[in-house]
Amino acid sequence: MKQQKIAATAVAALVLGGLVACSGSGDSDGASGGQQDSVTVLVHDSFNVPQDLIDQFEEETGYSLTTTAPGDSGVVINQLILAKDNPTADAVYGVESFSVQKAVDAGVFAPYTSDALPASGADYTLDGAVTPVDTGDVCVNVDHAWFEDNGVAEPESFEDLAEPEYSKLLVVEDPAASSPGLAFLVGTVEALGEDSYLDYWQRLLDGGTKVASGWSDAYYSDFSGAEGNGDYPLVVSYASSPAESEGATGSLDNTCVRQVEYAGVVEGAANPEGAQAFVDFMLSDEVQSSIPENMYVYPINDEIELPAEWAEYAAAPEDPIVADPAAAAEGRDTWIKDWTAVFEESGK
Repeated sequence: MKQQKIAATAVAALVLGGLVACSGSGDSDGASGGQQDSVTVLVHDSFNVPQDLIDQFEEETGYSLTTTAPGDSGVVINQLILAKDNPTADAVYGVESFSVQKAVDAGVFAPYTSDALPASGADYTLDGAVTPVDTGDVCVNVDHAWFEDNGVAEPESFEDLAEPEYSKLLVVEDPAASSPGLAFLVGTVEALGEDSYLDYWQRLLDGGTKVASGWSDAYYSDFSGAEGNGDYPLVVSYASSPAESEGATGSLDNTCVRQVEYAGVVEGAANPEGAQAFVDFMLSDEVQSSIPENMYVYPINDEIELPAEWAEYAAAPEDPIVADPAAAAEGRDTWIKDWTAVFEESGK
């Protein structure tokens, strides 16, 4: 859960403005210095691969690895586009499915799909531009004890959540400032249609749904199922969150929206071979096995065994909402703008 919390507060990291760098042995000047024995990777600030695996990558490939983390996925994409004519990175990891098409359309990726991509990732490729590495499902989480203690049946669907008895129990995140908030907004567009989603949000807000600025506030301060002090037994969080609570909370699978994270080779990279090696590395069994406990998302390889608590309490939903990346890239700014107008008119 620590990595989710970091991801949800990425905007604060951007304000700090610095680049967070980590590197293994060897020269770490990376692509900016034209060093062919090093590879520089732009990552979001929840990137967390164990050091022993980075050491293994460096030993097996001969490249020293440097990562720079300027913020969340949106910040990473903006940096890629701004540096398009003079790239400072060889590879990128962590651009997600609601934003990646923007970068693809801008031409910042050199076409590369890793031969190591498993069959379970084939449906998420984008014309060979980038390689899917992991998935994360944003879902409404429920505090089982609250509903049992209060004799209230748990909701099961988006439509249930808009009913008066449930809308006042839900806390969501601002989609203009929060990655899970944006995912949930996209989920309502996909589930209800562009003609109906704003009316749905009006019902939620009029019924008492709270909008938090980010995931950490919503989950740790407002949600009753996290640290027990919140007033809201329903929260937009992740399908993996119940692994921390050991089943005291659960996910409403009918509300789950899939996010896919990608790795790619930067067009004009000083070390494209090293970039390809990094993308391959992210699909290795060792890295894929490390992803759940280190980045709190699911490996793209569905044959990787999940940690015991994940397998028991936080299995990935079988039929999540999967938005088309091109449609999400085209519609997201309008959806956020229109949602913001409804939110402001509600007086929340």
